[in-house]
Amino acid sequence: MKVLVSDKIADKGVEILKKAGLDVDVKTGMKPDELKACIGEYHGLVIRSATKATAEIIEAAKNLKVIGRAGSGLDNVDKAAASKKGIVVMNTPGGNTITTAEHSIAMLFSLARMVPQATASMKAGKWEKKKFMGVELFNKTLGIIGLGNIGNQVAKKAQGLEMVVIAYDPFLSEDRAKALGIEKVSLDELFSRADFITIHTPLTLETKNLINSEAIGKMKNGVRIINCARGGIINEKDLYEALKSGKVAGAALDVFEKEPPEDFSLIGLDNVICTPHLGAATEEAQENVAIAVAEQIADYLVRGTIRNAVNFPSIPADQVAKLQPYLNLAEKLGSFAAQVFEGGITGVTIEYTGDVSELNTAPITIAALKGLLTPILEETVNFVNAPFIAKERGIEIKETKSAGAGNYQSMLALRIKAKDKERYFAGTLFSKKDPRIVQIDDFAVEIVPEGIMLFIYNVDKPGVIGNLGSFFGKNNINIARMHFGRERAGGTAISVMSVDSPVTSRSLDEIKKMPNILSVKVLNL
Repeated sequence: MKVLVSDKIADKGVEILKKAGLDVDVKTGMKPDELKACIGEYHGLVIRSATKATAEIIEAAKNLKVIGRAGSGLDNVDKAAASKKGIVVMNTPGGNTITTAEHSIAMLFSLARMVPQATASMKAGKWEKKKFMGVELFNKTLGIIGLGNIGNQVAKKAQGLEMVVIAYDPFLSEDRAKALGIEKVSLDELFSRADFITIHTPLTLETKNLINSEAIGKMKNGVRIINCARGGIINEKDLYEALKSGKVAGAALDVFEKEPPEDFSLIGLDNVICTPHLGAATEEAQENVAIAVAEQIADYLVRGTIRNAVNFPSIPADQVAKLQPYLNLAEKLGSFAAQVFEGGITGVTIEYTGDVSELNTAPITIAALKGLLTPILEETVNFVNAPFIAKERGIEIKETKSAGAGNYQSMLALRIKAKDKERYFAGTLFSKKDPRIVQIDDFAVEIVPEGIMLFIYNVDKPGVIGNLGSFFGKNNINIARMHFGRERAGGTAISVMSVDSPVTSRSLDEIKKMPNILSVKVLNL
């Protein structure tokens, strides 16, 4: 079998593929048309961030069985197109964790003591000792936004520096935070208390422009901000104004809205230090991910073993046809629930009723956990590590099975618990293959879980649907589907609207202000 390595990886990775008996071609720097022209002859594709495995490329990949990313991020792979063709998509989660955390700490020190600015001054032949007065890290408060693998490592290192560590992570339970020696706080409290803020959350609809002028206004005067996560979480224009005014004393940035940046005005400020997306750029990390992805691809192509796949669990071939529709339903239901649920999850019970209860439900449970955790941790979650991540975060997992499924032949439900509340989400299959969400708490619904969706709680009064329809029409946003459910006439109702284009934060704010709208969330499935 043939494997194409289209981005530069460590030599040890290529050696592993060859020793496994695979025919390996290394062709880096190809243009999309060149990749499209040659991809048809390969069974495996190894990439990093440069290669774009688009739907068009995947369509041309007639023999492709696996795409392996040497790293965790998969923004450059059309996972839906790959899954449709049965192509396994793998990544190497955790390979960059230590490296990125260390880079964040390096940026923290450099920001506190203005090391890059002082270095540049001396290289220019100056001795400006009084100009570069720094601050100590000892006893300062570090606010961490997002306490996944990298955020957790940053917290440990900051605790070693005797900093006071507080964290905002809506999916982190109080018990887990206490076990880590970290104080869990609200986002507003983090903004108001932190001397330094470091970001370690995925870029999602919820986190885009999370740090904007409004958020900065809640922060301490002289706060310092670090971002080694994803560009776009910080609104760069708002940060520029805050740095110019002195509200923000300094910023350390490894990631940007556009890479490389087109506008260098932010970078040009004296109180900004920056690196060109070097969070994972160490020899150790690059070698680790190259070895890992090569071993995973060799295992699959030579021995048929799937490891660290983001779109397929490891199940026997003769069970795939029966389980695949339920795997899809479980992952969609978990993702939907995670984006609706608020609070630190302490327990999840997966309930199987009807025909599905007679199947091997272990991979279905894993699919539900993957769906539940992916909106929280993004690409670090796959079918292999989802149960371990849930355990690490102190989430108790249970399964129940029963023969009767009420009005449905089969039903799968999630009971999600936080410290002081419990919520219920149930789904089924229409025509034995099409996933539907049929109950949310006490609301009977019929929701197709796909695409961009607005999840709205509203008062059940005339005019709500009309106002929403008029708003989307004025803003040229096409409504693909509308789903409704209510407790009783005149009570609380659920409105779920699938739309064909993204909804901006400004549009979201306008919807929240409409009469009888109680709350709005944007979901992405």
